[in-house]
Formats: sequence, C-alpha cells, structure tokens
Amino acid sequence: MSNTVPIRLSDLANKVQQTINQVFAGQTYWIIADVTNYSFYRQKGYHYFDLVEKQEGAAGIVAKVAAVAWGAGADKIKEFERITGQPFTNGIHVLVMVAVNYHTLYGLQITVLDIDAGFTIGMLEQQKQAVLARLVNENPGFIQKAGEQYITRNNQLQLNRVIQRVAVVSSGNSAGYQDFKHTLDNNRFGYRFTLHNYFTAVQGEEKAELLQQRLIDIFNSNVPYDAVAIIRGGGAQTDFLLFDTYRLGKTVAKFPIPVITGIGHQKNETVVDLMAHSPTKTPTKAAEFIIAHNKAFEDGLMNLQKTIVIRSQQLFSHRFQVLSALNSVIVNQSRNMLARHKDQLQRYNHGIINTTQSILLHKHRELLAASNQVLSKPAMLVAHKRNELENTVAGIRSFSRMYFQHRHAEMEHHKTVFRLMSPANILKRGFALVYQDGKVTASPGGITPGSNIQVLLTGAMINATVTEKNETNGTAFDI
Repeated sequence: MSNTVPIRLSDLANKVQQTINQVFAGQTYWIIADVTNYSFYRQKGYHYFDLVEKQEGAAGIVAKVAAVAWGAGADKIKEFERITGQPFTNGIHVLVMVAVNYHTLYGLQITVLDIDAGFTIGMLEQQKQAVLARLVNENPGFIQKAGEQYITRNNQLQLNRVIQRVAVVSSGNSAGYQDFKHTLDNNRFGYRFTLHNYFTAVQGEEKAELLQQRLIDIFNSNVPYDAVAIIRGGGAQTDFLLFDTYRLGKTVAKFPIPVITGIGHQKNETVVDLMAHSPTKTPTKAAEFIIAHNKAFEDGLMNLQKTIVIRSQQLFSHRFQVLSALNSVIVNQSRNMLARHKDQLQRYNHGIINTTQSILLHKHRELLAASNQVLSKPAMLVAHKRNELENTVAGIRSFSRMYFQHRHAEMEHHKTVFRLMSPANILKRGFALVYQDGKVTASPGGITPGSNIQVLLTGAMINATVTEKNETNGTAFDI
C-alpha cells in the first residue's frame, strides 16, 4: 500500500473547482458546435443539452461537453428562434457564447450566455449557394446564370394561354394545400380547374427523393398538364431545406412542364424557387398567379373583341359612305341613260312594227303554200311506205324459211356424226375399250405384265391378266 495520505473526494473536487475557476473565472468564449441530447423544462425555462464537435468528413465526435441555458441565455435562445424561425433543437449548427464552470456535485458544465442567429442563417445560406454553384457547374445544358438570375429549361418554357389542368405536389393534410384549392375553387371570375393530387411529404431534407419521385410520376402519367404546382404551408427556416437540395433543384430545372412554387416562405427564395418557372411566396399566391394568368388571357380576348367591334364599325361607316356615293352616281347615270335610250327605243318600236307586218304577210303566204303540200303529200307517203313494208315482210318470211332449213340439215349431219362416234358403233366395228382399276385407259404406260385389266367388247366384258407387252410404232391404222 502506498505511503501517500488519502484525501476525500470532495477535497479533490474542490481542488478541480479552484483550478478551473482560476483559469476560466470571468472568461467567455464564442464556440462553434452542434446541439444534441436537447431537453427543455418549460416550467422553469431551463434548456439542457450537449454541445459536440464532429470529426470533419466523418460521423465521429471529437469533443463533447454538457451545456445549460437559463436566465439571459434562455432569453437569447428565444430571440434566436424568433429571428431565424428555427426551433432550438437537436442537429442544428450554432455559434454560442459560453462560460465554463465546475460544480463539485454536477461536474464540468458550460453555460450558454448568447447565441448568434446570423451564424446559423449564414450557414444555411452558404449551403444553398454551394448547391446553386454545383447546379450551374454540373448542368450547363439546362442551367445557366446571367447576373443574379438563373436561366433554366423550366423557366424558359412558355405557359399555355390558359391554365386549367394542374398537377399538385403537396402534403394531403397541409393547410397550404387547402388554401390553394379554396382560392382556385372560389375565384370571382368563375374559372374552373382540374387538379390532380400527387401527395407526399414536403418537410425534411431526407424527403427530397420522395418529392422527386412524385415529379417523375407526373411525367410518366402522360397527362398534358398545363402546369405543376409545388406547395406547402409556412414553417421554420430549416423546414425548407428540402427545397434547397441539389437533387430537387436539378429535377425542377429540367422538368418539361412549367413549375409554379408556393412554398410558404416570406423571406429568402429556395433553390427550387430559383429553378422553377414561376416562384410565388405562398400557396394562396400561387393560386392567385394562375387565376391572374387566365384573367390576362380573358382580358386580351375582350380587348381584341372591342378592337374588332370598333374596327368593324369604322369599316362599315366608311363602306356605307362609299356605297352612298356610288348609289348616287348609279341613280344619276341611270336616269341619264334611260332618257338617252328612250328615244332610241321609240324608233326601234316603230321599225319593229313595220317590219313585223311585212314579215307576217310573207309568212302567211308561205303557210298557205305549205298547207297545200301537207294535204297532198301524206297520202302518197303512206302508200309508198306500205309497199316497202310488204316487201320487207315477204323478205323476212323467205329468209326465215331458208334459215330453218339450213339449220335442220346441220342438225341431221351432227346426229349422223354422233351416231358414228358413239362407243356402241365403235365396238361394233371391232374396237374394244380397256379398263384398268375401274377406269377407261387409252395410255399403255400404266399397263405392265401381270396387270389386271378388263376388255369391253360388244355384249361382253372380259377380265384378263397381261402376260406380255410389246411396243408398236402406232402406224397400223394409218390410211
């Protein structure tokens, strides 16, 4: 056993306390750390948590110290939440002013005296700017930056003249979605819209993949949407980190349907807002944007209608004046022409009357002569035609008799030929018919020695077996 005199634990704790107080008493430090193990006792207004420093590029922890905030420190945390809109909770990266103390019962502890809201907001802004820079650098085909503006494939799309069919990406129980739908359904112009809902989670950076998938579902639906509305209600600054992700910004920038955002923030624009076609601040503003777009189209039509009416009235007035002047010219010229031709018509009338009387007298004489001819010629013509008809009838009778005689002789000749060529007469002249397999055959090619054949003679059928077959030159019956 060592000869050193032992001391009590409280003595050792007091020595540690004295040493720490000698070094840190009255000293404050600004430190950067992450918040973990956070808890809040509302009744007393005390905040208890751990401040940790994480290993860069890894998940390991380099340092960890218990911390507490009460009194002025608790007031500073409340002010931090008001300025940033970000609840003080686990996982946030903060810049805090602390004092170090040691208690013999509770051990080493850091007391938070102040918190820099600008640091947290700045960190989020730095992350956002890094994402924007990556989007521009890695996707030059559909994202460019011109000054402070971002030119994307989506915000260069042309909106349809009228927006009626809208795909809505939102949370199903979101008050923002209800505001958006209510504003569209109750617009004072009576416009009607078709909304197709693609509900998903719209909070939490890790939900970016789910929201991206809903956009892919919209594209794969092949529905000709006029626009896509991405909406959600308000919230803390970190609630919008989902819309500052590279994945979602790239998807929106290249999306082939115009994207309208109404994400519910009142201050800074998100990456998705900058990549989208038409960013608005709230779901209600997004709905009002759509209504205003359609109203602009209607106003354009009404203005065009008014212009057409005015131009038509002007055109009709001008044409009416031209027609009135033309009418006056026609009336005057018609009167002059009628007066000028009246005398000429009277002269023509006298000439026609005199000429008509001479023509009628001449034609009367011709009619008398023709009448005499008509009375005598019909009888002669009828007699002549009757003789021609009798001669024709006689010729037809003579021709018909000779024709039938000739045809009768031809038929008798054919009968004689048919009788001579009939099988019965052929058999009588000493010829025979040869059957093989029940069929008449005239070709010896299929008959060989040993074949069974039937020979038909006059009055008899002979069954025979071929014992020999000799070829001939086919000239035995030549004449």
